[in-house]
Amino acid sequence: MKKYECTPCGYIYDPKVGDPDSGIAPGTAFEDIPDDWLCPVCGVSKDMFEIVE
Repeated sequence: MKKYECTPCGYIYDPKVGDPDSGIAPGTAFEDIPDDWLCPVCGVSKDMFEIVE
């Protein structure tokens, strides 16, 4: 599974870790996160994230 970076703040969403504080379980692919999820650091929406190569 690919990691995604928040372009404004640099937060990396790692699907192996998930985002437990926001109810996103480890192993959840970025594509499977609800559309209303926000970056836990700066609060922007999913469309502000890019794939980390």
